[in-house]
Amino acid sequence: MDFGLVLQTDPPASTVVDLMRRAEQSGFSHGWTFDSAVLWQEPFVIHSRILEHTERLKVGTMVTNPGTRTWEVTASTFATLNEMFGNRTVCGIGRGDSAMRVAGRKPNTLARLGEAIGVIRDLAEGREAEVNGQPLRLPWVKDGRLPVWMAAYGPKALALAGQCADGFILQLADPYLTEWMVKAVREAAEAAGRDPAELTICVAAPAYVSDDLDHAREQCRWFGGMVGNHVADLVARYGEHSGMVPDALTAYIKARQGYDYAHHGRSGNPDTAFVPDEIVDRFCLLGPVEAHLEKLRALKDLGVDQFAIYAMHDARENVIDAYGSQIIPALG
Repeated sequence: MDFGLVLQTDPPASTVVDLMRRAEQSGFSHGWTFDSAVLWQEPFVIHSRILEHTERLKVGTMVTNPGTRTWEVTASTFATLNEMFGNRTVCGIGRGDSAMRVAGRKPNTLARLGEAIGVIRDLAEGREAEVNGQPLRLPWVKDGRLPVWMAAYGPKALALAGQCADGFILQLADPYLTEWMVKAVREAAEAAGRDPAELTICVAAPAYVSDDLDHAREQCRWFGGMVGNHVADLVARYGEHSGMVPDALTAYIKARQGYDYAHHGRSGNPDTAFVPDEIVDRFCLLGPVEAHLEKLRALKDLGVDQFAIYAMHDARENVIDAYGSQIIPALG
C-alpha cells in the first residue's frame, strides 16, 4: 500500500514544501494539495517547489476540475512539471466543489468532466485532442505521462471513473462504503472493456494518531461536513432511500443546515456540528497506531492501493512521523 499526504496551500508556501519533504523522508510516495484558487494559494506554483526539493515524491491535485482553467492550460501545466522533474505528477480531478461554488458557478457536469479527462491526458502525453472543436497538440511534449484519477461518490460518477479514469479517489475511509464504491467502479471498467485491476484505488481521509479520541474527533469533524456537500448533491439528485446511494452515506446529513466555504476543510468549522461521532469514526482513521493498522489492513484487503492522509489538524508533523515510523513499514 502506498501513502500520500494531502495539504491545503495556505501561506507560507514554504511550510507546505517542508511538510512534503518530511513526508517523503518518512516513506510517503505522493503529495497532494487542494485546488481552489480563491481560498488557497495557486497549487501548481507550489508543486514546482515541492518537486524541486524532493527526489521521488509524486505530486498532484486533490482535486482540480474542468471549469477553473481551460483544459489545454491544465495539460500544459502538468506536462511542464513532468518535463522539468520527470513524470512525477498525477492529475486528481472532479466536478468542482469549493473552487466553483466560491466563484459563483455550479460544479461541472459529468459529461464535461469525462470529456476533460481524455483531453487533458492526451495533451499532457503529447497526443492530439480536440478542444472546442479545435484540434490541438503540445508539440514540445516528449514521453509525457499523466495518470488522471477521478474523485466520485454517486453511481453515475462512479461509472464514469470506471469507464475513463486511470484511478479512483474516494474521500472517506469507511470499509463498507469503500467496498460498495470500489465494486461499482470496477464493474463499470469491466463493462467498458477495461481491465479493472489496472485502476488505482486511492482512499483519502483525515488520520489522527492519539489515545485522546474526543480531541481527535474534534480535529477531524470538519471532514464529515466537507463530504456532506457532495452527499447533499446526491440526495438532491436521487432522493432519500433511493437505493442508488447507500443509506450509510446519506443518512447523517439530515441535520445539515448549510455550509460556509470560508471554513472549508478546517478543524473547528462551525458548520459541521451536525456530524455525529459515529461518522467521524467511520470516515476517518483515529486512535492509537494499532487502530490505524487494523483499518488500513481492511482497506488494503478491499483493493485500496493508496491511503492519502488529510492533515488539516493540529498534529500534522506527529501524524507524518507516526506513519513513517510505525505504519508505513508495516504496510508499505
